[in-house]
Amino acid sequence: MSSRASLKFQFLFSILLLIVLLCVFSVMPRDQVARAGSPDVPTAPRTEEENEIIQVYKATNEAVVFITTITLTVDPTDFYFEVQPREGTGSGIIVDAEKGIVLTNLHVIQDAHRIEISLANGLNYKARLVGYDPESDLAVLQLHEPPKNLVSVKFGDSSKLEVGQRVLAIGNPFGLNRTLTTGIISSLDRVVKNPKGVTMRGLIQTDASINPGNSGGPLLDTAGRLIGINSAILSQSGDSAGIGFAVPINQIKRVLPELIATGKVLRPKLGWVLVNTTQGPMVRRIQPGGAAALAGVEPIERRVEPVFLQEYIRDFDRADLIYKVNGKRVNSSDEVEDLIAQSPSGSDIVFTMRRGGIDGREREVRIKPQLQ
Repeated sequence: MSSRASLKFQFLFSILLLIVLLCVFSVMPRDQVARAGSPDVPTAPRTEEENEIIQVYKATNEAVVFITTITLTVDPTDFYFEVQPREGTGSGIIVDAEKGIVLTNLHVIQDAHRIEISLANGLNYKARLVGYDPESDLAVLQLHEPPKNLVSVKFGDSSKLEVGQRVLAIGNPFGLNRTLTTGIISSLDRVVKNPKGVTMRGLIQTDASINPGNSGGPLLDTAGRLIGINSAILSQSGDSAGIGFAVPINQIKRVLPELIATGKVLRPKLGWVLVNTTQGPMVRRIQPGGAAALAGVEPIERRVEPVFLQEYIRDFDRADLIYKVNGKRVNSSDEVEDLIAQSPSGSDIVFTMRRGGIDGREREVRIKPQLQ
């Protein structure tokens, strides 16, 4: 055989061998292919808790949305007062897949001129504001022409939460879509004042990492149920310091139907300002024509109208100290406000008051709050 023919034979043999090897690898199971080309590397065993977290993330992460807002602002130093668009971002959670209802924080979308929501499919959808509640920092959005394959989350029960219980937070910190962090419930019933100056009560405190962009995202239990909406962090730098707060789901469930139906939440107002004293909560001022004024409640500061100037005089001896609300002893103005908020809508509230202080004459005053 000539050398030329020998080279041709070797070339054809090499091609045939390559085809055979490709056929063999194509029918081999994937794990055998990996072992054929590399040493046998064992898979790290997963704990039961890890598997639980993985399943929760797989089941719920597509219900988390990325919210982008455009707000038009004017630079006061600009001579021509040119309007500048400013972009903001945050998170939200789908709670009704059929209607395309999304829950988020009010501060995420406040003052926005345009709201867009990015879903797990990568597509953007316009959204409208259905309703909002400043006291709970909640906003309800609805997708315009939502797709039919949306994923939503189930509601949990925040009254059964315990300190030390493991929780999961999913959101879009710094624009990183559907990021998962885990932690525990650090405390319950926290009272925090948000950046808008609104006092928020009954919050869940968690050490799960919550950063800018997480606001409006879900706080989940290990069964994948929604137990809160991540709302605020306590930090000097603005980044996570291991102290985050969420609005509990039971608060949300109380206001959500009204927000969807009317766009706002009516709450009982008594038309007074309370102040904490060493003896307990006292009525500091009352609003003329308000529910407290009509019931004959006496405040510490009473308004007098001299000829040229409206003034207030203080009279502790005539002022009312609130001793009980619906038969329950109270020691602070927060406890009074909480019991008022928990009272059935439209019903009278019975206050046990003592005139002038703890040792004063006791009487019962029935007040029907005004819904505002």
